[in-house]
Amino acid sequence: MDSVRSGDPAARPDPEDQTSQTDQTDRTDQSDRAGEADRPSRVGYLPDQDQTLMKLVVAGPFGVGKTTLIRTLSEIATLHTEEAMTETGRPVDDLVGLPEKTTTTVAVDFGRLTLPGNVVLYMFGTPGQRRFFPLWQDIARGALGALVLADTRRLADSFEIMDMVEEQGLPYAVAVNRFPDAPDHPVEVLRTHLDLHATTPLLLCDARQRDSSLDALIVLAEHVLDVLPAAPDTSATTAIPEQP
Repeated sequence: MDSVRSGDPAARPDPEDQTSQTDQTDRTDQSDRAGEADRPSRVGYLPDQDQTLMKLVVAGPFGVGKTTLIRTLSEIATLHTEEAMTETGRPVDDLVGLPEKTTTTVAVDFGRLTLPGNVVLYMFGTPGQRRFFPLWQDIARGALGALVLADTRRLADSFEIMDMVEEQGLPYAVAVNRFPDAPDHPVEVLRTHLDLHATTPLLLCDARQRDSSLDALIVLAEHVLDVLPAAPDTSATTAIPEQP
């Protein structure tokens, strides 16, 4: 087989070929730059105005509709970590009253919603089972409040979730998700059975309907803004005592 050594003339590049290749590269670069100038900027997602960002947790017992609510409200493609339920988990995850439940969240749901006034809500849905409590604590870190979903068919299941939220020191609102076969009770009766503080918002919602879910989230956001400590007055000055 013939071979070409590096010292042979055949192995040396032709200067004319190098010049031609250089010219072609320059023309390609200029064409690419012209095309980039015609394309719109890729930083259009940056806000034009200051925004108020709020991290909120959507909590509640197993199968109460957290994933559905976030999917209903989010203005972006939602992140879900759902897995199919198996026979192995049947003794742990009680499906009484949930005959159509086939999947469960095993990590987190995530969505985003922008409200009027440049208020941006980041919604983090958490698993409702007790075995995910350490994960729940990690997800809730840095959150400003929580929306706790409840089901009138099993109100007692919400008590542990509300205890977890209170242990984290989060202000919260309770939204009773209306299921077709769930008993209907007045809000005053539900407040008594849930043993809620007088200042804790309580309302009825349907996680499948956008307007209803939006009302619940707005009530929570307003409650959070009401209870947040006032920002310090940076205009005030502190007098420095003179040294003796």
